[in-house]
Amino acid sequence: MSALTFPILQLLADGQFHSGEALAQRFKVTRATIWNAIQHAESLGVEIFSVRGRGYKLPKEINLLDANEVLQAIGEQRAWFKLEVLDEVASTNTYLMQNKHAAHATCVAAHLQTNGKGRRGRTWVSQLGASLTFSLLWRFAGGAAGLSGLSLAVGVALMRALHSLGVNQAQLKWPNDVLVDGKKLAGILIELQGDLEGPSSAVIGVGINLNLPKNVLESIDQPAIDLVHASAKSINQSKIDQSMLLGTILKHLADVLSNFEAQGFVGLRDEWLSYHAYKNKPVRMLLPNGTEVIGTVTGVADDGILLVETALGLQRFSAGEISLRGAN
Repeated sequence: MSALTFPILQLLADGQFHSGEALAQRFKVTRATIWNAIQHAESLGVEIFSVRGRGYKLPKEINLLDANEVLQAIGEQRAWFKLEVLDEVASTNTYLMQNKHAAHATCVAAHLQTNGKGRRGRTWVSQLGASLTFSLLWRFAGGAAGLSGLSLAVGVALMRALHSLGVNQAQLKWPNDVLVDGKKLAGILIELQGDLEGPSSAVIGVGINLNLPKNVLESIDQPAIDLVHASAKSINQSKIDQSMLLGTILKHLADVLSNFEAQGFVGLRDEWLSYHAYKNKPVRMLLPNGTEVIGTVTGVADDGILLVETALGLQRFSAGEISLRGAN
């Protein structure tokens, strides 16, 4: 890995040409060193135009995270968080899970996540400047047994943040997806550590599609959308401020997680239901053993369990055991 890769990408983020000579002078290295750093960036999937006589440029201007701007966007609760912005990481969730001594409310975000984790073993697709990926460590005094509904609570925080930014059509799909027009905009992955009864912690991973190329969106294994297309009327399509978005989400997560610690999911249930994409709709439930259950979603219980009216009566389904698809 070249230590210059991301400093160079920060300069190229303006979408303008920068000559190899100018970059070499800027960083006080040889042009060959610059070329090696560019090659490393391309090996990570970053597309860079190289034109003889003009230099290097990204296909378009991109917006990258700035830690100070994130903290400013959080506002008064910025002191709660320890923020790390990494250039490159395989998975922000894995990074935090492996850091046994990380402080409460540590947030790790990455310019580029190369092996992001999705629910049920899926890979989260991300690209430089086109996705927001971060993970938050939250420690709880109670045991993991009392964290039922946590992924739904996190969904409420995402809704508050997105709606505050004008993305009012965003909805929640049980248990951990954000949808716009039936397409996935964001996902939540929660990994728990600790005892069932004693102190526990959760690593809360969030991935949001910001401005993915068409071919990348089409490569995702389910209908997907990005924030640019989801919010054409409310957010500048050419430039989404990642730092403002992350700071706004963390601000709402602080409020929601504090509420969850005090009351559990029950205090957030009604608000979650107001965002529910499949409320009172017919659904097909896909169980881990491959069988299907057809029914109508009636809501969620106080502990976040999904309630579905089926031919056998009202059934309860817990997070992590089923897939939910709109029934035909």
